[in-house]
Amino acid sequence: MKLGIVGLPNVGKSTLFNALTQAGAESANYPFCTIEPNVGVVPVPDNRLDVLAKMFNSQKIVPASIEFVDIAGLVRGASKGEGLGNKFLSNIREVDAIIHVVRCFEDENIVHVDSTIDPIRDIETINLELILSDIEVLGRRLDKAKKAAKGDKKYEQEVAWIEKIIDALNSGKAARSVKFESEEEAKFADSLFLLTTKSVIYVCNVAEDDVSDDGMSNDFVKKVREYAESENNEAMVVCAKIEEEISNLPKEEKDEFIEALGIGESGLDRLIKSSYRLLNLISFLTAGEKESRAWTITKGTKAPQAAGKIHSDFERGFIRAEIVAYDDLISCGSYAAAKEKGLVRLEGKEYVMKDGDICNFRFNV
Repeated sequence: MKLGIVGLPNVGKSTLFNALTQAGAESANYPFCTIEPNVGVVPVPDNRLDVLAKMFNSQKIVPASIEFVDIAGLVRGASKGEGLGNKFLSNIREVDAIIHVVRCFEDENIVHVDSTIDPIRDIETINLELILSDIEVLGRRLDKAKKAAKGDKKYEQEVAWIEKIIDALNSGKAARSVKFESEEEAKFADSLFLLTTKSVIYVCNVAEDDVSDDGMSNDFVKKVREYAESENNEAMVVCAKIEEEISNLPKEEKDEFIEALGIGESGLDRLIKSSYRLLNLISFLTAGEKESRAWTITKGTKAPQAAGKIHSDFERGFIRAEIVAYDDLISCGSYAAAKEKGLVRLEGKEYVMKDGDICNFRFNV
């Protein structure tokens, strides 16, 4: 999974990125501090893998991973190249979802590009730039499709689909608001890599005092949550400064610090859960002496396509999936015991994978 981090300058984007990835991205109190995109890959915490590794005496654990891409702070006019914005926007066209960091705290020592704190205005500034960037991309694609349609009628459908999305964008709506009439049209829209088709997690960056009650007493946060809900997107609260402190602590101290703050878990853990929920993702597991590993798939994925995540040959020559639910395996204490109780099942091509399925795929190529 790949997530792109966007926001205005000085909202705490790079500080949050540092905390999430410990990659040491430069962070400073002036616009465009981040010039090239910063990229960091972090493992998805999954305690089930530790349990499986002990049970199967695995030599290593391979968790699922998330790649974070942090681009420079965007400003009004970014889609037209202001602040080198257009160059930066191209860096997040292929991410799965966007993390939009919004400043929800007052601090006279940290300048705001628009002088005042207004998260909804800031969100709309960024969203407008994403829309304008998509219009520009689609305009070029439309010209090509119209030229192609003169010699080949099949491109007329493509022209109609593009114009439908452009109409929505011109009215100020994101491309994800467009209702596609067929699977073919939806696949075509996906192939365009539009910024506004992507789901968004609004991350409200708050002051340290607002963390313990999850921003419930922060009026800025309330507005962002309402805005996110109206779009069927997610909103969550973090204090980037605290997250950076947490990320620099040893694990034992980290847990104590989180408990003392009363936040339950780190921002990274909450962000990962939000991402999986928003993108409809689950994990299936494989375990053996070589490794215990998590694989990320979309809810509704069938067994052969899940097998294809491991290797294309597994999907091509799929015969059966040998599956046991994680909870069933743990309650039995061993794979052999689960098998004896009939909890290890053989599933065919139509089986829909579930989160925590432990799989062994049978195939023949």
